[in-house]
Amino acid sequence: MNIDFHCHTTESDGTLTVMELLSLAEERAVDMLSITDHDTLDAYRQIDTQNHNLRIITGIELSSQWNKRGIHIVGLNVDSESASMIEAVTQHSAARRQRAEIIAEKLAKLGFSDCLEGARDCATGGEIGRPHFAQHLVNIGAVSSIDQAFKRYLGSGKAGDIKDQWADPQTVIGWIRDAGGAAVLAHPTKYKLTRTKLIELLADFQEAGGEGLEVISGAQIPSVTRELARLCRDTGLEASAGSDFHSPNQNWAALGKVAPLPDNCKPIWQRWQ
Repeated sequence: MNIDFHCHTTESDGTLTVMELLSLAEERAVDMLSITDHDTLDAYRQIDTQNHNLRIITGIELSSQWNKRGIHIVGLNVDSESASMIEAVTQHSAARRQRAEIIAEKLAKLGFSDCLEGARDCATGGEIGRPHFAQHLVNIGAVSSIDQAFKRYLGSGKAGDIKDQWADPQTVIGWIRDAGGAAVLAHPTKYKLTRTKLIELLADFQEAGGEGLEVISGAQIPSVTRELARLCRDTGLEASAGSDFHSPNQNWAALGKVAPLPDNCKPIWQRWQ
């Protein structure tokens, strides 16, 4: 099956609208899809999940903080109308607004004015994230690319790397489970943890009720996939996979172009087949 359980629309930091993303997913023969916008479920207010040629699993990507490090947790098959999801989205939307204001203040001190307004324009009504600030910096000629914006101003350890306002994993996983969903640790290699630290994170994640691990996130080398598959087997976590799609011009995160899971993994989507 062609599964993609991690992708984004203009409701967060993607460049395709919900309908454009669904059209692309159908064009690429995706069988099961989860739109996992950052800290919002607004995409699902625009679609009839039954009226498509693919199975849609309601999802969300929630920001969190573990040991002073920002991590992301995907919630799959959540009830978007549940009290816990309403609380999660409300709290995190407020946190995103607060974070955006802080980032704008930090950038202003570096000589870049009106960044909040610029990022808001780039977000086109969706949740504001660092990619929108990056695009604004490109638009005003402060940097030549989004990658350069992150390297200089917005990436890990830079002025715009603000994460203290996110809920802890126990709270985030609790929201997901209370909404009837399964919590999956997103793109584990992006946190740049040693293997020992990743095992520690996974232990805490499971203790809090986490059930899945993204074994495949976009295009990645086979040795990484094999190592994450081993961690799934050793910990008993179920395996998920997704492109982490944001834009059609990013070949390393191409919607519906996710490699198959290794045979020794238990796919989390078996729950909903």
